[in-house]
Amino acid sequence: MGAGHLERKLRRMFKIPVKGENSEFRSGLVSQYSDERKDTIQRVIAAMTVGKDVSSLFPDILKNIATHDLEQKKLVYLYLMNYAKTNPELCILATNTFVQDAEDPNPLVRALAIRTMGCIRVNEMVDYLAIPLKRTLEDDNPYVRKTAAICVVKMFALNTKLCVEQGFLDTLLSMLNDSNQMVVANAISALLEISKMGGSQLLNIDSRIMKKLLITLNECTEWGRISILTAMENFDTSDVTEVDHIIEKVTPQLQHENPAVVLSSIKVILKQMDKVSNDQRERLLRRLASPLCSLLSNPPEIQYVALRNIRIILEKYPHILSNDLQAFFVKYNDPLYLKLEKIDILVRLANAGNAALLLAELREYAMEVDIELVNRVVNVIGQLAIKITEISKKAVDVLYELYLNRSSYVLEQLVIVIQNILRRYPKKYLPTVITIIADLNFDDLSNTESLASYIWIIGQYSKEIPHLEDKLEIMALQFKELEPLVQAAALTAIVKINLTKSTPKTRQFLQKILNEATTEIENADIRDKAYIYWRILSTDDEELQKSIVLKRLPVLESTIDTFSPLLLKQLISEISNLGSVYYKPAVTFIKPKAENEALVNNATLQSKKLEELQQMAKSEIVNNAVKAETLLDFDDSEENQDSAAPVDTPMGSIGIGATTGAANILDELSDLFSGMTTQPQPGTTSSAIASTSTSTSPSPAAGSTSNLFELINQQKHKTITGSSTTHDDLLNLF
Repeated sequence: MGAGHLERKLRRMFKIPVKGENSEFRSGLVSQYSDERKDTIQRVIAAMTVGKDVSSLFPDILKNIATHDLEQKKLVYLYLMNYAKTNPELCILATNTFVQDAEDPNPLVRALAIRTMGCIRVNEMVDYLAIPLKRTLEDDNPYVRKTAAICVVKMFALNTKLCVEQGFLDTLLSMLNDSNQMVVANAISALLEISKMGGSQLLNIDSRIMKKLLITLNECTEWGRISILTAMENFDTSDVTEVDHIIEKVTPQLQHENPAVVLSSIKVILKQMDKVSNDQRERLLRRLASPLCSLLSNPPEIQYVALRNIRIILEKYPHILSNDLQAFFVKYNDPLYLKLEKIDILVRLANAGNAALLLAELREYAMEVDIELVNRVVNVIGQLAIKITEISKKAVDVLYELYLNRSSYVLEQLVIVIQNILRRYPKKYLPTVITIIADLNFDDLSNTESLASYIWIIGQYSKEIPHLEDKLEIMALQFKELEPLVQAAALTAIVKINLTKSTPKTRQFLQKILNEATTEIENADIRDKAYIYWRILSTDDEELQKSIVLKRLPVLESTIDTFSPLLLKQLISEISNLGSVYYKPAVTFIKPKAENEALVNNATLQSKKLEELQQMAKSEIVNNAVKAETLLDFDDSEENQDSAAPVDTPMGSIGIGATTGAANILDELSDLFSGMTTQPQPGTTSSAIASTSTSTSPSPAAGSTSNLFELINQQKHKTITGSSTTHDDLLNLF
């Protein structure tokens, strides 16, 4: 062992531990100055917000909850609520603090306490939550009552049976008659959420409740209005007078600045649309046009949601926005996803009166540099040509112009569009179309759908295609490498050509393709199709062959996507919800109980008793504290190499000391929360529970002599001064 090695070991013995960010936080949290403690809490919240793990600071944060500074108390509760959701066992340690604050004279503190208790998703919490929740539901302050109404939902998720037995659902129903409109709105929101969880309709709206909701609608916040409008969707009546009254009261909400309120109002009106006369329906549709267009003045993300909902409404009422075509024109600064949605809306608004204007606008869009946008524009021009016969000639001319000027951009999509146009107008534009197809080769196309369309055109119009045999030869040589969709099109095309323009070479190509399709192709569909064609061609009746193979497809009336009637009915009910963006009913992608299963039915937590949860919390705090402080405690590269070598026994005693330090930290945590009651006695009141709880820990300003950080580092890093153990370690080095 050389002098250098000995020197490194001595340096390691005297090394001062590296302090991390958490240690700075701890120093600030135990400061004797209240302003410094408050500032530190704000910094901890900022670190927590960006995703840093500050759970090891839990005891130090909790000490600062005993304050008359309301802002500081709110910050502490914000910290507690965050870890109540992700680490509920930690907040179990502060249960009695919550129970005490639930009786605080300040209504804001009472609301914070009951809200945080509801966020702790542990079954053991229900016993502590029931009494404060029952009291806060009947609180004199409406802010506390509206907070408690939402807390009932969380308790229902924790323990449905107890929630029903304690009469909380009945209390929610009675809160619909509350004098405060926000309490009514939160009660409705809670009942709707519980109905989704339980799978049953708790809120059965009758005429009396509907009148109450209509009165409340104009007097609550925007989010309360959304809850009320959502509840009103389920109201069904055949009374025309009542329907008119609902529409009259809901119509002013169409001018609200919140897009969610506007869409929810539109959905309520659309639900009642079938119960009014035709004349009134037309007037209502004209009235809905302006609010729908006004949604496009919002940020791009909200515009996208609005356009997806407008797409559904247009499917149900195609003429609702027929006079507002220009409102959906693409702007130069629109993001791509918004441009694509607007173009889809434009083609649905097209009619004989505005088709020329729209075609000119689409021609400008086709000059963009984004290839996805250009392909969508080419597709829409084709849809426009198929939808409106009067404009089809101009649309085909525009497509031909794009082929001449921007073939590298539009070629793939253009071939697909040409196939659709030929199915709509089999002979009308054939000269223009064949000019494009005649110049193409297989190497010019790479997209599977484009190749399939190209081969279909060759087979359907073989007599007009120049150099046909050369194209077929390439197709026959590449047949085995083609995609199944292209192989199927090639089979049909070669059989058609042999029935319409048969030559020795085409028959040779036919034989080669049929042999490969039946013997070398693994795809069962292609193989079966080849056998069917072979069997048809083996018959002697040529007329029968032509009647089967050359039978024309039905004329294509439209290529614009539409919803099935059943799906459309479901999507109308999903307006303003996530299902309207996905074009799927919510039940297909949202499991109502998924959140409960993930947060509540956690077997690791729910199977443990309160004492075990407390011990888990203490251990977690210690482990996180040690981990946070050792992250920055790294050695030099040379020291790391030495660390791989066996360490002398006295040096290993440091690890024993760390274990002892962890035990000391657990003792301190036990002292901090020693007064907690483990189980509430049956029949005890909330005041009795509060009286058995521990008194609030003294403020850090009182001058606590030790904290977690000091205890940990005392055990992790020993100093040589006055320590017999470390003196022995030095002797063993020699």
